Amino acid sequence: MGLFIYNAKRFIRKIFTPVTIILIPHDSHSTIKLKMPSVGLVLSVIAWIVGTVFIMSTAVRTFDYYNMKSALNHYSRIFSETKSAIIYLQGAEAELRRLLSFKSREKVLENVQPINAPEKLFSDPVTAEGSINIDLLKEQMKMSVENAKAVADYLNSQKNIYIATPKGWPVEGTVTSEYGKRSSPTQGDSVQEHHSGLDISAPSGTRVKATADGVVTFSGYNAGNGNLVVIEHGLGYTTFYAHNSANRVSVGQTVKRGQLIALVGSTGNSTGPHLHYEVWRNKSHQNPRLYTRETTDVHKEK
Repeated sequence: MGLFIYNAKRFIRKIFTPVTIILIPHDSHSTIKLKMPSVGLVLSVIAWIVGTVFIMSTAVRTFDYYNMKSALNHYSRIFSETKSAIIYLQGAEAELRRLLSFKSREKVLENVQPINAPEKLFSDPVTAEGSINIDLLKEQMKMSVENAKAVADYLNSQKNIYIATPKGWPVEGTVTSEYGKRSSPTQGDSVQEHHSGLDISAPSGTRVKATADGVVTFSGYNAGNGNLVVIEHGLGYTTFYAHNSANRVSVGQTVKRGQLIALVGSTGNSTGPHLHYEVWRNKSHQNPRLYTRETTDVHKEK
């Protein structure tokens, strides 16, 4: 027992034996001496090792955390864009099914509705790797959306062409003078002239309708044309409706196909109640027959 106590005291004296640490600065001739017990030096080294390990471990965990956060944000953005693409494709499919329920091209174009595509779709590259080929999935989804958008854009462009193109007859009546070369109605067979439209005979007061959507650019009295209505339809199309007893639209007014715009009359240079109807495209008059049904007797468009 005495020997154990002796050895214990000897060990304690050793660990508390002072140790001198001398620091020699490069820019000074004086030295710095630090004295501490041996146990203090050992504890300092242990503390330094533990602290270094802790700091490195914390740095690794922090780095992993920010990597995981970045990956989470990335995939959240991917899933959000995928959801937008799926919703767009579902809407496009529903719209196409609705359009296919119509039995004629005219009805399809009349009922086309715009579908707004996602503004941003899979713009960021995939940098993470996983069991799912996200890159391939994105490309396939993007291609599907682009195809659906191309179909929607095509249908919208076709609708714009359809609503701007004159179609059908502007009035119920009988064609009394065709487009092209004819004898002057006021000067007889001795004078030949080019007739730039169709003359459609109808009782005074018969309703005159617009043959396409557009904006009224003239509505008033115009010398030999009498009461005249001019409508710009876009895509180079313009229609003229002359000799009206009264106009029912004003300049700047937007009109739809089939809308009342005037009443048949015999104003201006006219030999009787009729409508003089012209179709122009890109500043050149066209044969209105190209835009109407080929029949002499004009029936009401349904």
